[in-house]
Order: sequence, then C-alpha cells, then structure tokens
Amino acid sequence: MPTAGRDGTPKASSRHKISHPTGLNRVAGGDRMNGAEAIQRAYEAILKSDFEAAVEWFLKAVALEPDNPDYYYRLSITCARSDKLPEALGYAREALRLSGGESVYQLHLDYLLAKEKAVQAEACLKQGGSQLYLAVSLLKEAIRLDPLSVEARLLLGYALGELEEYPQAIAALKEASRLNPQHEGVRGLQAELEKRLSKTLRNK
Repeated sequence: MPTAGRDGTPKASSRHKISHPTGLNRVAGGDRMNGAEAIQRAYEAILKSDFEAAVEWFLKAVALEPDNPDYYYRLSITCARSDKLPEALGYAREALRLSGGESVYQLHLDYLLAKEKAVQAEACLKQGGSQLYLAVSLLKEAIRLDPLSVEARLLLGYALGELEEYPQAIAALKEASRLNPQHEGVRGLQAELEKRLSKTLRNK
C-alpha cells in the first residue's frame, strides 16, 4: 500500500508553551540576543542538517518575539520537515491567528491539514473493509485542501481500486501522473488497475 507519513492528531490552542533552549540567551560579546539573530542561528543549523538544533533556535526566536507570526511559520515548516506533524500544525495555526489570516499562512496550514488527512486515510486503508469509504472521503478532503498533493491522489487511486471503482481510481492516478510524470508508484498502480479494469470488462 502507498505510504503517506506518520500519524498524529494535533491539539489546537491559541498559545503554545515555549521551551527555552539552554545556553542560547546571549550572542558573542555578551549582548542580548533578539529574534532575528535566533532565526539566523536556526538557518545555520539547517545548513548543517542539524534540524533538532534548528527547532530549538526557532523556539528561542518565538520566545523572544511571541507575537511574530513569521517565526511560528518558520518553526512549523521545520517541524513538518522533521516529521513532527502535530507540532507543525499547532505552530501553523498560531502563525495564522497572529497574522490575522494572511494567505501565505493559510496555504501552509491547508498543506499540513492535507497531510494529516492523508495520514488518517492511510490508517483506514490498513484496516480495509468499510474503512475504505472513510479513506476515500478523507483523501478527497486532502485534495481539496492541497490540490497539488500527488500523495493524496495516489492513495485515493489505491482506495478506489480496492473498492473496484476502477475508472475513478484511474482518473485520480492520471491526475497524479500529470502533476508528477516521474512518480513510479503512480505509474505502476495505474498500470495494475488498468489491467484489472480490462479483465473486469472482458468477464462481463
């Protein structure tokens, strides 16, 4: 079965308890650090592929300037890249709240919500049976939230295929292939479902 990521259900809140990384209170020369300097340190950590340290520096930036939506946004992106989806969703919601609903933060939140729906759908696919219908519903919602999600369309194609809804499944996979023509998983599943559809039509 195609995979979508790790499971996790975030808890929404208007404020997040921010942990303060130890030893990060001052910059060289003894001057007190500000949020921009903490952000710079975070990106330096990212360049070294030290994402845990990057998260700590972003948390420091948020602690220093708790009303800055951009810092929550950047923290959310880094958490998402580190497979910390619940935390990423929480910080994305806070960025959107603080910004008063700016579109860039809304798009980021929608992207993460789509990932959450795909993860939930994957769990339903593993259960099979009647849960396949719930998976289809979740994946259609994921695609609504993130129309460019190849992963959601791949999983939708798989779910519809398991329900023997082959024309719809193939249509979902064709759209996924249009978005990413090089995706081998999409092409392989589409070929398999086209064979099943052909066999079904021959047997009628």
